[in-house]
Amino acid sequence: MLMDARHVLHVPRFFYVKGVEYDKFPWIGTATRIGIMAGGDFILTEEGKQKLEEELNYLITQKRLEIGERIKEARAFGDISENSEYDDAKNEQGQMEARIAELQRILGDATVVAAPKRSTKVGIGSVVTVSMSGQERVFSIVGAAESDVREGKISNESPVGAALLGRKKGETVTALGPSGKEVEMTIVDISR
Repeated sequence: MLMDARHVLHVPRFFYVKGVEYDKFPWIGTATRIGIMAGGDFILTEEGKQKLEEELNYLITQKRLEIGERIKEARAFGDISENSEYDDAKNEQGQMEARIAELQRILGDATVVAAPKRSTKVGIGSVVTVSMSGQERVFSIVGAAESDVREGKISNESPVGAALLGRKKGETVTALGPSGKEVEMTIVDISR
């Protein structure tokens, strides 16, 4: 489903899933944060959708085979009731299958938001330059399923992302920062 970024704002709950080699997917981090919105809606940009599809493809075509081979090798050691290698491989398989199911759900239920080509207002897909305490920071506004603060991608549902949505260049906004302290930001530039 394609939707205009100006009309989307949800408040999520979060949970974490681990169990794959996330260094191959640096936009995810060591634990994946998946936003579960009311009604199961997930908001993704085209780039975010593509990255999640790449991860899903990797898990299905490569990681499943690797874990299957580990289970096969562990079975060859004999009695599986006291075989820690077998238990570890089965646990990893369960976590990976949960991640595959979650990715399939996200991609199946996702609303892909078209980033505005030219806009005077901040929306999902916008790259926003703000001045905070005399320093400029650049943020990309994305959906919760693809946010990664290390890359400057913040969720439209985060306090800072929500405060910036719908605002124009030159406006000053206040949001609750990660430390719990209020942060004042002035929008310096909005681009795609």
